[in-house]
Amino acid sequence: MQSIRIAIVAAACVLLSAAAHASPELATSKACMACHSVDKKLVGPAFKDVAAKYKGSKDAATQLSGSILKGSSGKWGPVPMPANRVTEAEADTLAKWVLTL
Repeated sequence: MQSIRIAIVAAACVLLSAAAHASPELATSKACMACHSVDKKLVGPAFKDVAAKYKGSKDAATQLSGSILKGSSGKWGPVPMPANRVTEAEADTLAKWVLTL
């Protein structure tokens, strides 16, 4: 019984670690990197600039996730960000990742 618990905990750690490290790959696979970069402005702001803007905001992850899902305009200039074809879980993962930068 103890070995089963250890195996379950180990598997959970691997899955959580993989999800945290998968965000750059997720951003690439969902075409976020077509308009954004981690550290420099492209069409949209650098992800590090986004993280800095939302630093200290209690609902930053929720706000970013909403912008990823529904799109936004006027936050970073005249170019709007279209809604992205992501699930709510993917939008949450991406938002949380951006905020770690």
